[in-house]
Amino acid sequence: MLKLEIVTPERRVIETETESVTVPTASGEAGILTNHAPLISALKPGILTYAGKGGTEKLAISSGFVEVSSNQVSVLTDVAETAEEVDAAGAKTDREEAEKELAARSTAAAEENDAIRERLELANARLSLAGGR
Repeated sequence: MLKLEIVTPERRVIETETESVTVPTASGEAGILTNHAPLISALKPGILTYAGKGGTEKLAISSGFVEVSSNQVSVLTDVAETAEEVDAAGAKTDREEAEKELAARSTAAAEENDAIRERLELANARLSLAGGR
């Protein structure tokens, strides 16, 4: 079993035991099982999935970090929301605003739009999770 802990600056979101965790990392999704090799990785906005007591649980998360060590998975992120916590209307507004900003900055260097793209990815993750309620 893995001990999963998800923490934001405002609160401890989850502290539970699970058999598996899947996180969206900067280099793609990473699946974590018991006895996983030690790992520290940057996270990108997306859906975090873990095997909960009642089945598969999902959260929309923003960028942050994941650390895996001795069957402990620690996720540090600015945003972590369950489907019930997602404000779908707010996420849709966030997505529309980010899309408009990207369109207006189409000639800017790619690195200059990274923060806007992260907001767009988080909005899309939140909408995807809210739609799956």
